[in-house]
Amino acid sequence: MTNSITVKPIGVIHSSLKESQGAPIQPVFAKDSEGVIEIYEPYQEALKDLDGFERIWLIYWFHKVVEFRPLVKPYLDTVDRGLFATRAPCRPNPIGMSPVRLLKVEDGKIHIADVDILDGTPVIDIKPYFSKFDKFEVQKCGWYDNVSDQKGIADKRFQK
Repeated sequence: MTNSITVKPIGVIHSSLKESQGAPIQPVFAKDSEGVIEIYEPYQEALKDLDGFERIWLIYWFHKVVEFRPLVKPYLDTVDRGLFATRAPCRPNPIGMSPVRLLKVEDGKIHIADVDILDGTPVIDIKPYFSKFDKFEVQKCGWYDNVSDQKGIADKRFQK
């Protein structure tokens, strides 16, 4: 087993979101917020055939997170929860993922929408979203099942 892992950015996200304060908490609340992913030259050939997808998974590094916290208070809750039961960014390895909408690919750039990612965020991988494989109907969502009455608050906060 290895004690370290090396991760290289393949590009960087450019968006209008400069700070985490006021940023959408998930892509579903970032409707029509657009951005561009600048893919670094050695990886641009890997963009071939991506343009035919409606959504892509972005895997990225939360570059503004300063410390790991094992307990966090999620936005839609008032109780401290274990980090791994949330999507909070203060992770031991600050890796994030978002299923953004793909608008177009051209000249080494990916134009995207439904962006909930801060400007300058390093991209570490891209994967196509396949509705046949990436969509699961579930019956349980843990602690979130008990905060559905607050869903309207989040919807109103991030509507444009």
